[in-house]
Amino acid sequence: MNIQIISGTITITNLSGFLKQLAVIGKHHNITIQALNADLLTDSRHVMFAVEKAIRSFDSGRNISNSLGMEIMLYAAGSRQIERAMKLGLKAGKNRITVVLVGENGTDEAAIHVSEVLDTIDPSVLQYSDIRKKEILEFYTISPAELDAVGGNKIPELVLERVALVDVVK
Repeated sequence: MNIQIISGTITITNLSGFLKQLAVIGKHHNITIQALNADLLTDSRHVMFAVEKAIRSFDSGRNISNSLGMEIMLYAAGSRQIERAMKLGLKAGKNRITVVLVGENGTDEAAIHVSEVLDTIDPSVLQYSDIRKKEILEFYTISPAELDAVGGNKIPELVLERVALVDVVK
């Protein structure tokens, strides 16, 4: 399975039109494309771990969703609740975006088309920084006690733990 991650920025005037555009690209190349709000992701390890867990859940028949894209969102959110995972989605207006492309073939060509749709390509959008700390702590319900126990520099690892626990908490 080929997995590609593209991060950058985009200003979306028509959200459903943008998502439809990604779906058309995915269908044309026979791959799954999932767009995520990069502000709620900690780094590429977070995204890759969520994608790998989602693929494994489908392979083993443990998936909660009917689509790999939604399963990726569930794992990335560290939750089995679709409503919570949807908060990782995009909004109309300016977005810092991470787009995940997953498929047997076609991800290279699709990545070119996806890149053309974004305003900018910027891998640093996916890097964790203290600017996102408050929002990430809140979204992943990381408590002050957890931070005291492991240290504030371990927030990305605590988020990975949430992703890992999705399989345990059912």
